[in-house]
Formats: sequence, C-alpha cells, structure tokens
Amino acid sequence: MSVEGTWDLTVSTPIGRIKAVAEFRDEDGTLTGTAHGAGEEVPLADVAIEGDRLTWRQAITKPMRLNLAFTMTVDGETMTGTSKAGRLPSSKVTGERRAVPVAAEG
Repeated sequence: MSVEGTWDLTVSTPIGRIKAVAEFRDEDGTLTGTAHGAGEEVPLADVAIEGDRLTWRQAITKPMRLNLAFTMTVDGETMTGTSKAGRLPSSKVTGERRAVPVAAEG
C-alpha cells in the first residue's frame, strides 16, 4: 500500500480542530515526510507502514510545544486514527489524500 502524496489532516483537540497537511515520500524504499500547519513546517520521524497501519512522530511548537505520536489506519484515499502527546488524552485524526492533478496533454 502506498501512502505517498499530500494528505489534508484534521486533528480534533480539546482546544478545537486543527488543520494540517502531511506529505509522504518514498526515498529509496524509506518512507519520509513533512507536516505543515499553524505556520510551521516540521519533518516527520520514524515514518512506518505495516499493512494498513501508518505511524509517525513529529514535534510542533504551535499552539504549544508538543511531541506528537500518530497511529493511523489507511483505507485507500482516507486515513483515521489518533495523535497522542505525552500524558495528554489522545486526539482523533482524520485525513484525506489530495487528488493528483492530471497533467494536461499538449
């Protein structure tokens, strides 16, 4: 299963919904990625996929400094799961893969 591409994520936190974008790339067999949200861009760490389960870690500084661990289940063009920060309750996460623009033939 490939998770490569750009995903629009919604994280339902105790302080409201946070929109983020995650980009996943396969670089020589290693899954890497970057997340964008709240005006910052951070690298994803320990990106791994096992069956339909996708996991990664990332650090954020906005709205507060947190280290997040994501555990997601991928189903085609959507993913659902949770984001956990330390001892805080886990937050529900949903994601949808952006359609790849079709290049115009000319």
